[in-house]
Amino acid sequence: MLHVPNTSFSMPSMFLLIGIPGLQEGAIWASILFCVLYVLAILGNGILLYVIKTEKSLHTPMYFFLSMLAINDLAFSSSTVPKTLVIFWFNDGLIDATSCLTQMFFVHCLSVIESGILASMAYDRFMAICSPLRYNSVLTSSLLEKIAFVILARAVVVIIPIPVLVGRLQYCGDNIVLHSYCDHMAVVNVACGDTKIDSIYGLALSLSITGFDLLFIGLSYAMILRTVFNMSSREAQHKAVGTCGSHICVILTAYLLGTFNFITYRFGKKTIPHNVHIFLSNIYIVFPAFMNPFIYGVRTKQIRQRVLHIITHNLNMFQFFCQ
Repeated sequence: MLHVPNTSFSMPSMFLLIGIPGLQEGAIWASILFCVLYVLAILGNGILLYVIKTEKSLHTPMYFFLSMLAINDLAFSSSTVPKTLVIFWFNDGLIDATSCLTQMFFVHCLSVIESGILASMAYDRFMAICSPLRYNSVLTSSLLEKIAFVILARAVVVIIPIPVLVGRLQYCGDNIVLHSYCDHMAVVNVACGDTKIDSIYGLALSLSITGFDLLFIGLSYAMILRTVFNMSSREAQHKAVGTCGSHICVILTAYLLGTFNFITYRFGKKTIPHNVHIFLSNIYIVFPAFMNPFIYGVRTKQIRQRVLHIITHNLNMFQFFCQ
């Protein structure tokens, strides 16, 4: 099913995702890469969530947000990677319109949620370093729940119009989507009607959400740096900066790939090969989910010690039963 004529101008009942255009010869290697990253992302985030839940010393606001990030990473990668692997391994890119719009909603909604979580984690670090005496009294369980609700509600409200607008477009040609998942602009490019509103909304949404969150993160770290530089002890400065290191690494991983994906879709079509763009779009979703547990696992002493304890305990149990 490569071509389905559409004379009604309504959304076709099925779309055909073709994976990564022009990468047929390297498809098996790309699929192995995505599969390995996805499996490691599930294991890493699963272990991270288990450690945070079972270790009482980690029941703090910082690890509340980290748990949110881990859950979001699991959902984000699971929204696209399984279907991408089906395309690679079974050459089955068919997806019905409802499933396509649902996937589109979750992909972009989870992306906005991730941005909100990263901004909240910056606020957490700001309170911990700039107002340590007020940290526990301000970041109460009640406030954390409200922040989580606002992050979720903001994402749902701003993303719901996207599938609604896409579903109202006119379609009169192919049902082929030049992507491995139902990305907003990839599906919009299939339409033959006026897509100006969709393009403007997508652009305005990306700039406003990302711009606001990055501005908030930037201001938070500006205040953090000012506080750090005013510390009299160099040891205290290193300790304060060290608590932010993991968060900064996660921010760079998420926003650099996301910004590249955004710029390429709108401004780099003639300079960036399409297969490179689609490949990096998939990496943008699965790579942060893979990296984040390792970043926090390596840089956070409590998590590192707990994971080593679990591994040692399991090895001892295994040796006991093997004797």
